[in-house]
Amino acid sequence: MPRQTVLVYRDLPEPQLERIRAEHEVIRADPRREDQREAFFQALGRVQGMIGSSFRLDAAMLDRAPSLRVVSSISVGVDAYPLAALRERGIVLCHTPGVLTESVADLLFGMVLATSRRLCDMAGMVREGRWVRNVGPEEYGWDVHGKTLGIVGYGRIGQALARRAALGFGMPVVYHARRPVESGLPPGKARAAGLDELLEVSDFVVLVLPLTEATRGLIGPQAFARMKPGAILINGARGPIVQEQALLEVLESGRLRAAGLDVFDVEPLPLDSPLRGHPRILALPHIGSATHETRTAMAAMAVDNLLQVLRGEAPPAAYPLA
Repeated sequence: MPRQTVLVYRDLPEPQLERIRAEHEVIRADPRREDQREAFFQALGRVQGMIGSSFRLDAAMLDRAPSLRVVSSISVGVDAYPLAALRERGIVLCHTPGVLTESVADLLFGMVLATSRRLCDMAGMVREGRWVRNVGPEEYGWDVHGKTLGIVGYGRIGQALARRAALGFGMPVVYHARRPVESGLPPGKARAAGLDELLEVSDFVVLVLPLTEATRGLIGPQAFARMKPGAILINGARGPIVQEQALLEVLESGRLRAAGLDVFDVEPLPLDSPLRGHPRILALPHIGSATHETRTAMAAMAVDNLLQVLRGEAPPAAYPLA
């Protein structure tokens, strides 16, 4: 196969870069960096492949890349890509499902534990020198075992989370999915439900569904009004699924006990955001897949996808654009 040109627009581990260089020319330019933005746009006219993540592409950018054959995203979510425009131009979009499932499920259940047992608050008490007596009721957290976990979105990650909750902590699991799906658990451990029922019966509501036009703003005033008083919301999906102002209001009112957020409308979270220092919010910097092992596996899979498309082969994980 003739050597082609690949635009790498996010850092890759050196071994993965070398895999690409062994077969193709590489241009490295991160458009999120001011000093590399112009180089990124200049490179578009030359490339047959792109690999990266965390930068929103649009149809106008694709118009500047007439030879582009494949975009390989180092992510599972594809909401940063113009799906219709890619389909119209015959450009293959690849992503990295599967390899991050267990790591994200670990983090989500960690957020369930941390918010309910107030781990960050209590650690802060020790770190800041405020632990000067035995803790009392005002510092107590709440049990997780035996409480009902509601999972909105029941793909790979949702099912991995359900296993941890039901089999590890004895939590009844209720899940809501776009289409019928088996629980993957022993009988009686989990059941499917409509979204309204899930919100009404769950002590914890965990979001692991993709961002689409149908799910944007899904969790807002009406959804919060259905949730159990004292429930906890965990968002490990995408920020815009939750209406952030409505979330602040139900936390201030005390209707919701707490929220754990790994994703936000705007990322990184602005310094003036009221979400940053809110005493009822555990805010994390989008670290669902951020382990050494998982990020390495994601990069390797993204390079596999890229190289196989450029070779004219079927990639391991092409996103269905049809």
